Amino acid sequence: MLQSKLFTKTKKQAPKGAETISHKFLARGDFIDQTAAGIYTFLPLGWRVHNKVENIIREEINNIGGQELFMPTLIPKKSWQETGRWETIDPPLFIVKDRHDKEFGLGSTHEEVITDLVRKRISSYSELPVYLYQFQNKFRNEMRATGGLLRVREFIMKDLYSFDVSKKASMDFYEKVRQAYIKIFKRCGLEVVAVEADSGTIGGDLSHEFILFAETGEDKIVFCPACNYGANIEKAGQATECPNCKKKLEQKSGIEAGHCFHLGTKYSQAMKAEFIDKDGKKKPIIMGCYGIGLGRLIAAIIEVSHDDRGIIWPTGVAPFDVHLLSIGNSEKVIEQSKKVYQDLQKQGMDVLYDDRDKSPGEKFTEADLIGIPIRLVVSEKTLAKNSVEIKKRNEKEEKLVELKELLKYVK
Repeated sequence: MLQSKLFTKTKKQAPKGAETISHKFLARGDFIDQTAAGIYTFLPLGWRVHNKVENIIREEINNIGGQELFMPTLIPKKSWQETGRWETIDPPLFIVKDRHDKEFGLGSTHEEVITDLVRKRISSYSELPVYLYQFQNKFRNEMRATGGLLRVREFIMKDLYSFDVSKKASMDFYEKVRQAYIKIFKRCGLEVVAVEADSGTIGGDLSHEFILFAETGEDKIVFCPACNYGANIEKAGQATECPNCKKKLEQKSGIEAGHCFHLGTKYSQAMKAEFIDKDGKKKPIIMGCYGIGLGRLIAAIIEVSHDDRGIIWPTGVAPFDVHLLSIGNSEKVIEQSKKVYQDLQKQGMDVLYDDRDKSPGEKFTEADLIGIPIRLVVSEKTLAKNSVEIKKRNEKEEKLVELKELLKYVK
């Protein structure tokens, strides 16, 4: 991608009201644009990151047997009423009416829709288990949207739903998802811990949040350094002692990167999603649901991976693999820069080529802000040594690499 053609305009100052590191750098780097409070447009740089994160999640959920589908945003009132959540869900639904005066709730979560799909298609134990997931817009009627992408009103979530014949089978899958989540977060450059959580209006008999410890996090966690037990404040209440080993609990701040709920029969009983077991008896399907908000995950990555100059993207989620900077207007520099760009592309590398007529200082400053993992510089100075300057975004020192060795070194 030629940077001269990239639809982006970086800023020297963060927007007024931006408090978190991720909000400041995402806005300054022109990854996102605020349309209204808690509502954002993902610009090309931001959407490239979003797609990278989505593909990581998709790969790991497919690996544990997930089947992808796509459900609607508009959910009829009668569906919410079947489970009693039309009036009780928190935060309350965004409610709209069509031209026939029928009411719909904008989907903040999709338990009702997915349970209806399954009850229309599953009747026997032999057809279970089924694991279904989607990437879908969610609408949360938050009282106060804060922190950029950390707490928003509209966002894309991966929500996975499991349908099993028994609690044991369901809990076995719950553990598979827990392990898959750890892999997902690790591939995104994050180390997380699973802590016990309150199920809220989603419900169920078991719930875990996946927490990234960060000083900027708005979630408060009690954590045992001895046995790694953890719970959010809502779940732990006033407890000061670990329930497992009786050691004193510590309190930390964190960001919720994902959530798992073991729903049991909460929705299947309410909506009569049943199956016939081996003995010919009718039973409610055992359910679980598992969510990851992609925007929040992106913000969480930045909260722990940055310096005072900008973002430091982990390799797997960066908008580009390499940022190539052409410094100087001589024909030799321009021609060699183009050749490096084309050679990298031929090797399957995703390259942002800064071909703009800007000062070196501006180019270096923007490169640090955008945070692509590898920066290459072609200039009169480097070409005098038949080399290219290479610097990793997470390292302080740059080095010269001979042109003939560049492809091997970068790969």
